[in-house]
Amino acid sequence: MRRTASFVAVMAVLVLGAVPAGAQTTSVLYSGLNGPRGLAVGPDGNLYVAEAGTGGSTSTVGQCEQTPPPVGPYTGGNTARISMITPSGIRTTVVDGLPSAQNALGDVIGVAALAFVRDTLYALVDGGGCGHGHANEASGIYRIDRAAHTFELVADLGAFAHENPVAQPQPGDFEPDGSWYSMIYAFGQLYAVEANQGRIVKINPAGQVRQILDVSEDNGHIVPTAIAAWGNSFYVGNLNPFPIQPGSSQIMQLAVSGHFRHTTFGLTTVVGLVFDAAGRLYALELSDAPGFPTPGAGKIVRVDPDGSIHDVLGGLVVPTAMIFGPDGTLYVSNFGAAPAGTGQILEVTLP
Repeated sequence: MRRTASFVAVMAVLVLGAVPAGAQTTSVLYSGLNGPRGLAVGPDGNLYVAEAGTGGSTSTVGQCEQTPPPVGPYTGGNTARISMITPSGIRTTVVDGLPSAQNALGDVIGVAALAFVRDTLYALVDGGGCGHGHANEASGIYRIDRAAHTFELVADLGAFAHENPVAQPQPGDFEPDGSWYSMIYAFGQLYAVEANQGRIVKINPAGQVRQILDVSEDNGHIVPTAIAAWGNSFYVGNLNPFPIQPGSSQIMQLAVSGHFRHTTFGLTTVVGLVFDAAGRLYALELSDAPGFPTPGAGKIVRVDPDGSIHDVLGGLVVPTAMIFGPDGTLYVSNFGAAPAGTGQILEVTLP
C-alpha cells in the first residue's frame, strides 16, 4: 500500500500509546512492535504477528529496475521478523532476519501477512526483491519452521510479477517486484493479493503460482489490498491511491474462478477483511479522512448483506490488519504503518 505520501511523516503528530474510542471493549495486548502487519492464530492458540522491520542500508541502484521517485529507490536489510504473542501478552521471536526494505519516503515493508496450513506457518514477504534492495532474496511465500526458527522460500512472487505483467501498469507508481499485501488459506490453496500492479494469485503447496485475477484489467489502479473467503466466494477490498477520497473504496465479491458477483461501494482505504463465526463481514479502514492518512481516523466497520455500512470502532491509528480469535476476540494491528517500536496489537471485544 503506497502512495505519494509518507506515513512516517504523518506520524510526527501522534500521541503514542493512545487507545481508540470504545476503550471499555478495547485493550492493548502488546506494544513495542516494528510495523505489525498481518496476523494469524496458530493451532497452539497463540497469536502470530508479521512485522515489517526497520529496513536497511543496502542499495541495488544500477543493478536492476527501481521504483521511481518520489517513492523509490528502496534500501534493504534483514530486519523483518515474525513474533508470537501468548494470550497473556508475552512476546517471543519465531524467526527474524527476513527481508525488509525502506523507501525514499521512510515507509517500511517486510513480512506482510501470515497463514497457517494445518500446523505449518507460511509468510508473505513483501520486503525482498532487487527493486527493494535485495539482489539475492525474493519477495514471495516463505515456509516457516517454528521449532528450528528457520525459513525457506517456497514461491518467488517477485519473479512471477516480472514474468506476468498486468494489463494496466502505472509507470509513475510502479513496484517492479510487486507490492504483496495480504494472504489467506482457503479452498486448499494459499491466495495472495498484490496491491501495486493489481493482481490476485494462488499458490499450491508445491509452490506453483497461478494468477486468478488481473484486477487492473477492468478496474485500473485501484490498489487491491484485502482478501477474505466465505462460502464459495472471495471478498476483495481496495485502498485506492492517495490522496484519500472518503467513500471511494469498495469490496468486490468474486467466485473462486475469479469472476465478479457483486460489489459494495462507499468504503474508504480498506486494508483488512474478516468474517466472524456468524458470517458477518468486517472491514478495516486505514483512515477515513480526506487527503492523507490521519492519526486516529482508522476504524472498523461492518458491511451487511444489503450493502449498508455500520461503524463499529473508531480512533485507530494507521491500522494494517485484523483477525478473529477462536473465542470471538478481534485482534488488530494498530500503529501498523508507524515508526519502529510503536506498533500495537489491540484486543477488541465486539457486542
